Amino acid sequence: MGSEESHKSMESNRRIRRASQSLFFFVILLGSNFVTYFFFSCNDLTTSKSSFNGDLHNRYHQHLANAQQKQRADDDGKEGMPVAELVAGLVFQLNVTQADLKRTQQELIDVKAELRESRLELSHIFVDALAKNMELLNVSTHVLEGMHAIHESKGKSSSSSSSTSSKQDSSFWSRWMGIQDDADESHAAQKTSELHEYTALRPLPLGFNPGQGSDTMVSSIGHGCALEEDDLKKFMGYKVRGECPDDQNLAQRLLLHGCEPLPRRRCFARIPPNFTEPYPVPESFWTVPEDSSILWSAYICKSFKCLNDRKKQKVFDDCNDCFDLEGKERERWEKHDTELDFSIEEVLRLKNGSVRIGLDIGGGSASFAVRMMERGVTIVTTSMNLNGPFNNFIALRGVVPLYLTVAQRLPFFDNTLDIVHSMHVLSHWIPLDTLEFILFDIDRVLRPGGIFWLDHFFCGKSQLKDTYVPMIRGMGYRVHRWVTSPKMDRGRPEIYLSAVLEKPLVRNIL
Repeated sequence: MGSEESHKSMESNRRIRRASQSLFFFVILLGSNFVTYFFFSCNDLTTSKSSFNGDLHNRYHQHLANAQQKQRADDDGKEGMPVAELVAGLVFQLNVTQADLKRTQQELIDVKAELRESRLELSHIFVDALAKNMELLNVSTHVLEGMHAIHESKGKSSSSSSSTSSKQDSSFWSRWMGIQDDADESHAAQKTSELHEYTALRPLPLGFNPGQGSDTMVSSIGHGCALEEDDLKKFMGYKVRGECPDDQNLAQRLLLHGCEPLPRRRCFARIPPNFTEPYPVPESFWTVPEDSSILWSAYICKSFKCLNDRKKQKVFDDCNDCFDLEGKERERWEKHDTELDFSIEEVLRLKNGSVRIGLDIGGGSASFAVRMMERGVTIVTTSMNLNGPFNNFIALRGVVPLYLTVAQRLPFFDNTLDIVHSMHVLSHWIPLDTLEFILFDIDRVLRPGGIFWLDHFFCGKSQLKDTYVPMIRGMGYRVHRWVTSPKMDRGRPEIYLSAVLEKPLVRNIL
């Protein structure tokens, strides 16, 4: 028995040495490419002592120095290459290295399982250290990819502003992810901030989780936050376990600028001082809530009466009658004012009762969701609080709000929703490529046979035929309704499109 255990231990140690050698090779490759291409060729990108954390740097410092000396000789002919090409090449090689690292990581996982069985605690610590270093390499790869993307986007402007922005963005990402050199005392406060506390990579208390495929947990935050450093610092500058600042507008501005999702905070949300219990369903559907149910500090209007009076103003205001539940809002999807107006009844009849759950994108005050709930269909409504408490209003009516910008990926799994509806929001004010991504995301969450109801889409008259019809029809949906009509409210040559489309049950892709 003793010899068998000894043989198993020797075999495990040999596998560890093989895995360590493989990891060592890839670290050398990564370090040499990073130091040579990035630091000696890309003078307009930010520089730092190392892309790795202290432990990894100390372990392989000598080997990296040797690799640098060799690589400098090989790269003498590459000084004239454009920065973007060099960075792109670096990112490509990093991706290849990362794939190899993942394979090596799986070998380490297998070894770790064997070591756990044989209770070799010292070897466990060694394998854990190797796995942690691999995690740091992956973080470094992602940061460099982000820097590459920022560099390409900024490259369209002047090279000087591009270099400055890239340096600022990469510096922020480095501080944020906690991989900057600890010797840099100027960022010591940042490392201990709430932002760092939230984004820190943390080990799972029970160790490696096979279902998650990792032994760490990462908190999500939008990549656009790196471009909004000042506002993000304000947002995260609060008293821990105290009352959150009155910063609804700041939070919404961050979301609209791509900082989505926002980081979580450890403070208590403000409560209206005289909150009133909501009306019961179904009375709540068509009853305006009490003013005391809302925190009004973020809005120009301080009451629902003020919001309802906006419809009397001649200046254009998006959804200026959405809070008037006794006016036009109550008639929507019930009456046909124009040929563009489809009723909920006629759309539901297309599916013979199989429409049960869905989404309304940019649904204002959620009257569409209320009308659908009256027919036994559950609709989630996305809405922002653009000069009005839309999300609170939706919830007080008794339906579900989702505080989400139109640019955010829909938080639903593939092929799950029966219907997706959008009125006015999906239109030509959205950049063309962004709109295409949105349409494909809608297709992703719709189940086969699901309904996409594009309600009052509008664009320039000349754009519809040449640009938007090919984009929408190119999704390959069955057309149940398709109506166009001139849009007359702004005095410009615009046109409306209302369409009811059905996702195919089978898609033939060449």
